[in-house]
Amino acid sequence: MRRYAILAPAQFAENAKTAHGVIRYSNDETVAVVDPSCAGRMVRDVVPYLESSAPFVASVADALQFKPTSLLIGTAPKGGKLPEEWRAEILSAIAAGLEIVSGLHDMLGDDPQFAAAARRHGVRIWDVRKPPDVPLFSGSAYDVKAPVVLAVGHDCAVGKMTVMLELARAAREVGANAEFVPTGQTGIMIAGWGISVDRVISDFATGASEHLVIEAARRNPEYILVEGQGAINHPAYAPVTLALLFGCAPDALLLVVDVKRTSMETYGTPTLPYSRLIAMHEDLCATVKPASVVGIALNTFGLEESAAAEEIARASAETSLPADDVVRNGAARLWEAIAPALIKRHPLSAKVVA
Repeated sequence: MRRYAILAPAQFAENAKTAHGVIRYSNDETVAVVDPSCAGRMVRDVVPYLESSAPFVASVADALQFKPTSLLIGTAPKGGKLPEEWRAEILSAIAAGLEIVSGLHDMLGDDPQFAAAARRHGVRIWDVRKPPDVPLFSGSAYDVKAPVVLAVGHDCAVGKMTVMLELARAAREVGANAEFVPTGQTGIMIAGWGISVDRVISDFATGASEHLVIEAARRNPEYILVEGQGAINHPAYAPVTLALLFGCAPDALLLVVDVKRTSMETYGTPTLPYSRLIAMHEDLCATVKPASVVGIALNTFGLEESAAAEEIARASAETSLPADDVVRNGAARLWEAIAPALIKRHPLSAKVVA
């Protein structure tokens, strides 16, 4: 069990998805958050739904009084680059003997300064995004016995990981053995295993996705719930979505939508309506292994209760699919609605007759 100090200077409230996910879902304890802009307050004072009493402090040195074992880089700036102004704090943590846990694209273990300091102080640097060697896609995922459900979304950072974690919890609460499959850095930190598929060389990304499903199947679950990444029409991140869509060989899809978002952050690319999103994903799957969208998980954060209820009702009415916000209302109702539709499907096969 780790005791995390989380590094997120001036980022925690608005741009620290990794920190929020670990605090809410990890079995590891967060004992302090380094964000000088919030120093003197508690996490629950800034982000109430996290329900954490961990204090904010101004520096890693101030966090040491809470006896952390590890420093977690709590946010991933666009492009995954390490902000230079964070370097001194990471070196301070290494000097104090803390393990460094990072989900950045910059591999901190390959940085000469960090690597030398880690060797000197006997500290481990865990670059969560660093992928293992993975094979090309083989088709072995088609033989997995448990139904595979993949979360897909209309943009990045809409809650795909959160939805699958909540549904896995809801399934277990009714006695179903559901395995959450992490495909990104935050999910890996929470689950303790996985591959950050967006870091894998493109030819091997479907193989990495398949490897994750096969690994999950070794645990003999009744259901395999795969965290999604990116969006099918995202200008930057569509390739990782496609890798998961084919590599995981899903039997069903769950659409995740932030109801307030009408365009993709940074690019301004319009998000698509439910009908278009459903058709695009199902049409792509139909060319390899058919899979249907079985439900819609809405992110209604920031809406009043009545407005959220209206959006949920609208999504269901427009698509004839079950819809809900699993954070606002709990995941039990949505899990109950989609579970009967989670059945195994077979890939297409072209048989040549001699």
